[in-house]
Amino acid sequence: MLSDAFGREVTDIRVSVTKRCNFGCVYCHDEGLGPVARPRSPHGEEMTVAEIERLIGVAREFGIRSVKFTGGEPLVRDDLEEIISRSVEQIPDVSLTTNGSMLEYRAEALRDAGLKRVNVSVDSIDPVAFRSIRKGGLAPVLRGIREALRVGLKPVKLNMVVFRPTLDNIPRMIDYVGATDGLKLQLIQFMPELVAHREWMVDIDAVRKWLEEHATRVLIREMHHRHVYFFRHVEVELVDPVYNAEFCSNCHRIRVTHKGELKGCLNRTDDLIPTRGLDDDGLRSAFRQVITTRMPYYGGYVTDYPSRSSLGSLLPMVPARPGV
Repeated sequence: MLSDAFGREVTDIRVSVTKRCNFGCVYCHDEGLGPVARPRSPHGEEMTVAEIERLIGVAREFGIRSVKFTGGEPLVRDDLEEIISRSVEQIPDVSLTTNGSMLEYRAEALRDAGLKRVNVSVDSIDPVAFRSIRKGGLAPVLRGIREALRVGLKPVKLNMVVFRPTLDNIPRMIDYVGATDGLKLQLIQFMPELVAHREWMVDIDAVRKWLEEHATRVLIREMHHRHVYFFRHVEVELVDPVYNAEFCSNCHRIRVTHKGELKGCLNRTDDLIPTRGLDDDGLRSAFRQVITTRMPYYGGYVTDYPSRSSLGSLLPMVPARPGV
């Protein structure tokens, strides 16, 4: 297993399989690379199944233990099941992040290919609010979640970006997750340095305080030292990288773009290491390079987002209902 210059072992790899997406989320940053492409036929930029399999194989050689496939929207690829089936032969722990709109019809095949679990992006369970944020329909997403649960892709984590338009939705989302066995909620801090709209930021410290005050217990995960809050049987995980050096100091992840470029940090595009055309030894060297050159804290390189003190107070929030 490889470690970077700050002693962080790399155990996880996140692989974008496409830049295409059938939604148009207002906060999209496409793995830090900018706006996604709209759906169309596969194009030459996307890695082939064989290229992805080869990358996963080298990742296994270096002790990486889990793979997460992302996009864009990975389900726009008709060959995703093949990608997963080949990947699990190298690294059995394979998961997927999706917008969920096409999951209903492929969840079973994805499970049969070896997929273990899914993250589905859901910022609101109100259809009007959902469409205004994600530019897509909520109903097929909810059907996809139910099908994923039915076929055993558990837990299904619901990813919710925390910014001004979603802040008031958090208690209701906790209630929704609590009403269905097999769901977890993941609150993801909005990252304005990637998409601008700094006016959408909220005081994440106040969100954390609200969670602490209403949770029945709190755990800390090894990955990023993320805090997990329990509302009786409901798990709510907070992903809060902005301003948070501790988050980065406990990061064990590297990434691969849809073009096969290795990158050591979501928030950088100046560290991309192309892998296409490399022989096996060259690919191994690229892995060593991306890991050994990881930065200690991305926030030290970002100077143009608001300071904590400039955010002001949190928008009003109501407690989760007693039934949770």
